[in-house]
Amino acid sequence: MEHTWRCDIRVTDLGEFGIIARIVGRLPQFPAVLLGPGDDAAVLRAPDGRVVVTTDLLLEGRHFRRDWSSPDEIGRKAAAQNLSDVVAMGADPTAIFVGLGLPGDLPVGWLDGLTDGFRDECALVGASVAGGDIVRSEQIVLGVTALGDLGGRAPVTRSGARPGQVIALAGRLGHAAAGLALLLATGDAGPGSGLGSGSDGGGVLREPGAFLELVDAHRRPRPPYACGPAAAILGATAMLDVSDGLLQDLGHIASASGVRIVVEPGALPVPDVLAAAAAELGEDPLGWVLTGGEDHALVAAFPEEVSLPPEWKIIGRVTEGEGVQVTGRAEAEGGWDHYRE
Repeated sequence: MEHTWRCDIRVTDLGEFGIIARIVGRLPQFPAVLLGPGDDAAVLRAPDGRVVVTTDLLLEGRHFRRDWSSPDEIGRKAAAQNLSDVVAMGADPTAIFVGLGLPGDLPVGWLDGLTDGFRDECALVGASVAGGDIVRSEQIVLGVTALGDLGGRAPVTRSGARPGQVIALAGRLGHAAAGLALLLATGDAGPGSGLGSGSDGGGVLREPGAFLELVDAHRRPRPPYACGPAAAILGATAMLDVSDGLLQDLGHIASASGVRIVVEPGALPVPDVLAAAAAELGEDPLGWVLTGGEDHALVAAFPEEVSLPPEWKIIGRVTEGEGVQVTGRAEAEGGWDHYRE
């Protein structure tokens, strides 16, 4: 497949300040930014008097592959996983800052696509790309810091779950994990080839194009951004985004809150496309839902009397005790750990 971002101009041809000027020229600034890129530091409004801050590091080959994802998808994914952490605290995202490690031979068009991905994902929540830094590196490295405003609300932490409350989910689970499994099974299928086009990508799948929805979920998550601040207003007492797997992340709430969380597997959504992909690969779709990461759904604890909107689905309860239990399953563990193979 020939990508539109391929061209003869490389980032090394622009030089450091030419790269910065090219990036900044593609980035509008929202009202929260008083002083954007171009000075030693940015200046942002902080009307609440408090600032929510989170940061993530993504490495080429570890968190993304250029032959699997377009530059726009990589930018959107990097922004999304940070913006999702901000809304999981019940805050409204205001800005992100991006540190870039770029190989000198990287096509300038690829950099444009990456920049547009950051910009477009941030636009979904009214946040700006307000600054960052650039360094030459052997592979692409993305360091993203996101900021948010609480709007006068208390932050929703992991430590507020109490016995008698319900656990609810907003967003999808298992899709990104299934998409990754499909990509691995299909071989080196890049965007638009193999899985993307439904052609024979040299892997084991008979009809890979039928699962494009899942592959796209791996390439670009779709966090339920609006549900985070809305949950804080509804009265959520604990919340986080599911980045490392439902069981593992619920375990963080259980540990921080000193409670036990019981998950009802029958309440977890397993759409037909997920079940079909699992049958194709000989996997358990519920396993993807319980332990798959990178969908960036939100899970929260609410008082039982709270009337939840349809975006939230009750999937379990908080009880006395410790840890996480899945009804009908002997084990309740699994998820992503950077230092566990």
